[in-house]
Amino acid sequence: MKIGGFYEHQLPRPWTSESEHRLLKDALEQVELADRLGFDYVWATEHHFLEEYAHSSAPEIFLAACAARTRNVRLGHGIVQMPPYINQPARVAERIATLDLISDGRVDFGTGEGAAEIELGGFNVAQEEKRAQWMEGLQVVTRMLVEEPFAGFEGKYVRAPVRNVVPKPLQKPHPPLWLACSRRETILLAARLGIGALTFAFVSPEESRQWVHDYYETLEKECEPVGYAINPQIAMACPFLCDRNEKMAREVAHENHGFFMYGLGHYAFFGQHEPGKTNLWESYKNQAAKIVIDDPLASASQAQNCIGTPDQIRETLRVFEESGVDQVLFLSQAGKISHELLSSSIDLFGREVLPEIKERDYKRARDKAALVERLSEKAMKRKPKLEVPGGPPTIVRAAGHH
Repeated sequence: MKIGGFYEHQLPRPWTSESEHRLLKDALEQVELADRLGFDYVWATEHHFLEEYAHSSAPEIFLAACAARTRNVRLGHGIVQMPPYINQPARVAERIATLDLISDGRVDFGTGEGAAEIELGGFNVAQEEKRAQWMEGLQVVTRMLVEEPFAGFEGKYVRAPVRNVVPKPLQKPHPPLWLACSRRETILLAARLGIGALTFAFVSPEESRQWVHDYYETLEKECEPVGYAINPQIAMACPFLCDRNEKMAREVAHENHGFFMYGLGHYAFFGQHEPGKTNLWESYKNQAAKIVIDDPLASASQAQNCIGTPDQIRETLRVFEESGVDQVLFLSQAGKISHELLSSSIDLFGREVLPEIKERDYKRARDKAALVERLSEKAMKRKPKLEVPGGPPTIVRAAGHH
């Protein structure tokens, strides 16, 4: 099982002129530390206009800085919002390929639809059309990453002429593909498309085991790959804070991961947001948070929280491993947790717990590779043949690994 850190770049008010500068610099230091300690992934999300909750509108730039300051950790672009009105497909393909080149082939390419109305409406994306827009954008981008030249596309939302989109990524045929998922239905969609499931839903051990089973069963029996290689992986998000002082860790997490959950609810469900004026942190502290979210780690069962001492987190991760989860995404940077505490948390976990997880993962690598090969052989036979009437001959770069 792999371990990844996940960044929303949360920044509760009040702000100073230096706040965002400090936020990003601190995050880069944390990523450097995680890389030195052997973390497998760092993920950065893409959100727009979500004041306080996510100041992460240009993750490709943050990840480029991560690439320059790290050597081994994989860079998860998790996710690129794929509706073409938000990100034009050729620009996505160019950015992903360039990031893959400068990072020596360390990019994972996560995709998604976008969620909150304040985001989608800012780009004139209708809620009822976001899934169809995501699908068209994803189909076009995967082709642009491999076709020489790209043979063109005429769809409802994307009209793209014949062009050779350059550069091409270092990983062949393209970086591993993922889909952001919050429900079982979306996990099964990822399986049918042959892409990894980035699961942002807090579920019990029994549920996670069932979701893993359903994902792999669907992928094996129904997958028609959207890409030119499959990425059979399922990742689960998990609140994270590691300290020898369990009481302190839980108290800090209670307040700050509570803000994480409250901010999610504010933008997605119950909030009335006035841009530039609403104070989300103040609202969280003053409103009846005890009613909306009695336990700020709401719908996550206690056993599924990676919060507490190294021994407690070790046991929680055993549950994920036994459930068949391929990666755990640590949600650590939340609310007003200090850079110092986040760094000490990463360091303590990295020294005391991570080595044994990596050792077990290494021992299982051969079995996982054999599973991927078997699933890939089945799935790629079902990949729909591309037909471009009257189009020019297209060369597709052969699969390979760097």
